[in-house]
Amino acid sequence: MRLFRTLPPLFGLLLAASLPAGPVVAQTAPSTQTLAQDGALLIADQVVVENQSRLIATGNVEALQDGTRLTASRIIYDRDNDSLTLEGPIRITDPQGNVLVADAGQLDTGMKNGLLRGARMVLDQQLQLASVEARRVDGRYTQLSRVAVTSCQVCGDQSAPLWQIRASRVVHDQQERQMYFENAQLRILDVPVFYVPYMRLPDPTLARARGFLIPSIRSTTLLGFGIKTPYFIPIGDDKDLTLTPYLSPVTRTLEARYRQAFRYGEITLNGAFSADTLTSDDTRGYFFATGSFDLKRDFKLSFSIQTTTDDAYLNDYDYSGADRLESNITISRFRRNEMLSASLTHYQSLRDDDSNATQPSIVGLAEYERRFFPRFGGEFRLGAELHNHYRYSDLDVDSNDSDSLVDGRDVTRLNSELSWRNRWTLAGGVRAGVLGELWIDRFWINQDSTMPSNVSQITPAVAVDLRWPWARAGANGARWLIEPVAQAGWIGGERVKVTNDESTRPDFDEGNLLSLSRFPAPDRRERGYTSALGLRLLRDDPASLTAGLTLGRVWREEDDSAFTRSSGLSSATSDWLLAGHIDTSDGLVLSVRSLFDVQQQRVSKAEARAVWSKSRMNLGASYLLLATDPDESRDGTLSEWSFDGRYRFLDNWATASEMRYDLADGRFARAGLDLEYQNECAVVTFSVSRRYASSDSLEPSTSFGLTVELKGFSTASSAGEYRQSCR
Repeated sequence: MRLFRTLPPLFGLLLAASLPAGPVVAQTAPSTQTLAQDGALLIADQVVVENQSRLIATGNVEALQDGTRLTASRIIYDRDNDSLTLEGPIRITDPQGNVLVADAGQLDTGMKNGLLRGARMVLDQQLQLASVEARRVDGRYTQLSRVAVTSCQVCGDQSAPLWQIRASRVVHDQQERQMYFENAQLRILDVPVFYVPYMRLPDPTLARARGFLIPSIRSTTLLGFGIKTPYFIPIGDDKDLTLTPYLSPVTRTLEARYRQAFRYGEITLNGAFSADTLTSDDTRGYFFATGSFDLKRDFKLSFSIQTTTDDAYLNDYDYSGADRLESNITISRFRRNEMLSASLTHYQSLRDDDSNATQPSIVGLAEYERRFFPRFGGEFRLGAELHNHYRYSDLDVDSNDSDSLVDGRDVTRLNSELSWRNRWTLAGGVRAGVLGELWIDRFWINQDSTMPSNVSQITPAVAVDLRWPWARAGANGARWLIEPVAQAGWIGGERVKVTNDESTRPDFDEGNLLSLSRFPAPDRRERGYTSALGLRLLRDDPASLTAGLTLGRVWREEDDSAFTRSSGLSSATSDWLLAGHIDTSDGLVLSVRSLFDVQQQRVSKAEARAVWSKSRMNLGASYLLLATDPDESRDGTLSEWSFDGRYRFLDNWATASEMRYDLADGRFARAGLDLEYQNECAVVTFSVSRRYASSDSLEPSTSFGLTVELKGFSTASSAGEYRQSCR
């Protein structure tokens, strides 16, 4: 602790300043005395100098230097004996907020060695160390004898804290910021529960300390009862490694996490290796990695790696709920009028009905877009996109294999786009806009005898839109907006014979209501005449209620079979699009979107999300509906409710839960509940969760977890809002 370092020069300076030139006897003063020298300050009710070698300060003594404050009832500085005698109550506070309290003490003038009786240390306003005596050694170590350590509130009623560590001896290393315990005993409500002859723990001022982190107990129906004991290894200031053994009757697992920060980026590696009895595999595991770097000339590099040994491993060990893993590397640059990006992605499907040989596993994509603003007005855009997706299978689409889906079709496409747009304000406040586009596409198709090997097309398009915004400001500060919109467009050319690999899941939403092509990729484009109508309503008042509503519909010249049934665009007249949101000052946020077919009297798709946030709670609920659509490989309706939330029902108690319920199948997909107790010195969390698997490769499992965190060390920060005052 620094609280011993800055005081030694104080008394020497003040003694020199207060000594007279000739032989002197005692100097006394009946009123408060203040002595200052070179930034040092001593305040006391009475200051006495004896024989030019002893300075005695009594009565409300306070000494200050370099941010360190010492208070005592009496201080005696003896220059001849090179000693400092302190009479309590003594309190020393250093600039970091660490506090040392004692009844009496004897120190040398360098304060590197000495003894304090009835000492009590408070580190970082969190951890309290009470001892019979504290001995200062070499200006670095503080040795405490017969010690009680806790971060719980300790009051004068002698009631036992929730937890404490009793030790015969504790050594605090000020330089390394470590505490060494001898004959340590952990007590819960003063009942001994654990003993260790030697233990090392970091003090709360050390953010990254080598050693064990908070262990956790986990019990699952698949893996049995087990314990995780993470061990943290700092490797310099820029990197660290965390190793977590996980042991249970079913598995022997080692988890690892590596992090490193660079001057212009960072990486994080996560992985695990397991030997268990769940499968016949000798070793199972996974590896995830992420990273990002800033390159020269505003370029950025990012990458992500995800891989696992088998389809069920991530689910069995609850590492991830993903059913498709994605690994990619991307180089990009975004400027005000320019975008450039290139990426390479690999997909690994974990689904039972997917074959990684026939799924597009490797996807390469390069994109470029540039904006220009010509003198004649408007905005001119130039864009290009190069795409390729590759399948591992070498079979042709029309091969005579038993499964017609087993094929190795590979596709490469090059798409170029030229566009010009402008907007004007007409009489009456009507906003008019025009858009002209020209697409030039080239496709190369391999291992598909049913399609031509290469195809080219040129597609012109033009659109005109009108907007008529009506705005009004209310007396209470609320703003209203009503904006009808209309668009008429034309897309020329005929659709060439190109396989549909990318636009298999088109969707209709408020983002593409006024688009000339609503397919998600340029391997498909709409054709012919098209028109759209929409209405936008908005009320904006952050003090009470903000709400918005979008209503829209699209008409085309003829039906387009490339649109799926549930996309809302399969017929010449689209479904009605309805989207809205509400945001209140009470913390309620609601958003909803749906596609409604008036003729069939059915909802094609619907989704809704509600979140309510208050000081003690955060609740959320979601609903999703997807109608039956064989074109999207959905033979039945999907309908699901999900719920998540956290509620602090008492000052120290909180609960959190999550739930997913499949309405179509009438079963839960996942459910979980957490119960947490927290005060100023501990956090206890109990969790239970259940996964209801419906896959042949996955097994349903129930997990129980228990984690106990003792605050006050660098492994867990203190929660000041839970600390109460003593009565």
